[in-house]
Amino acid sequence: MAYQHGITVTEVTAGARTLVDVATAVIGLVATATAPAGAATAALDAAFPLNRPALVTDIAAAIGVAGTTGTLRLALQAIADQARAPVVVVRVAAGADAAATNTAVIGGTVNGLKTGMQALLAAEAQLGIKPRILGCPGLDTQAVTTALVVVAQKLRGMAYASAIGADIAAATAYRGSFSARELMLICPDFIAFDTVASANATSFAVARALGMRARIDSDEGWHKTLSNVPVVGVVGLTKDIQFDVQDPNCEANLLNAQQVTALIRSGGGFRFWGSRTTIDPTSPFTFESATRTAQVLMDTIAGGMTWAIDKPLRPSLVKDIVETINGTLRGMKTSGQIIDGNAWFDAAKNTAATLKTGKVTIDYDYTPVPPLENLMLNQRITDSYLADFSVA
Repeated sequence: MAYQHGITVTEVTAGARTLVDVATAVIGLVATATAPAGAATAALDAAFPLNRPALVTDIAAAIGVAGTTGTLRLALQAIADQARAPVVVVRVAAGADAAATNTAVIGGTVNGLKTGMQALLAAEAQLGIKPRILGCPGLDTQAVTTALVVVAQKLRGMAYASAIGADIAAATAYRGSFSARELMLICPDFIAFDTVASANATSFAVARALGMRARIDSDEGWHKTLSNVPVVGVVGLTKDIQFDVQDPNCEANLLNAQQVTALIRSGGGFRFWGSRTTIDPTSPFTFESATRTAQVLMDTIAGGMTWAIDKPLRPSLVKDIVETINGTLRGMKTSGQIIDGNAWFDAAKNTAATLKTGKVTIDYDYTPVPPLENLMLNQRITDSYLADFSVA
């Protein structure tokens, strides 16, 4: 060391770190759109090139160039009614028939470029943003929804789709086609006023679910489910859904019992009613909030640990990793996002044989915040309050 008569300061960067929560309020939308020939078509193609992810940050401006037919304009309007959130749009061309449209929406890889909903997987590389709230409103056939679940699993996001069926029985039977914690099915659709048609028209509930999910993420957090929050911009439902908060046999409850989220009118407005995914109801991920908690924790902790990779493997590094995770879990507990959680180093899993190969296993657990799905009140009649009856 060179001679110095004074003070030498050495900056030490070891120790626990603060992890940044992943962005969850990012919508991924697959839609169709066409516009009249001329400037309108040119604007549509420029804003939403076919089969490429396009980032929308100004939804009002995007609606203006979203074409006059197809699902894009109405889907963007439904999202805008609920929230201001970034939307990754993949525009696809409608096919000559339903099967061809399914193929276009599902997409694939052509000349090294992803098409259809697969293009959502390229959004992070192309746009620097990962969509986590996914839907294909108006296009979500059974084949499309099945494929969308796969994309949602790869993105660690949630897919929202229609429970297709002419009535309650058909919708609940349709739900039996799926079993995924990343999927929520919704029945029926909303009715809203379409300013282009100057008349009331079907407004796909899935599109409004995308916007509502993003709004709840921003206002309350990803640990709050979609259920029981007023939906704005709608005037009715496409099907009559009978709802009584005290009746277990009302139609809304029958849908919920089969893990289908219902649309209801209550408290002077319209709401989504239901918090369950389509996974086996005995699964710990039956609630939408449990699934999203797992996804956020996974990406926040794993994504925030790259700083530790390739550092010298010493006990101090492992302590820093454990404390970093515990610090994140404590923060989430304090903010009400989880009930609690804890990380630890298990010596039995980290033998000399594994450590010398550069491998360390850290365990952590957590408890998600469940929604209050069933409030049970005991009402009793009594004459005991008459004991002190008097007329002052």
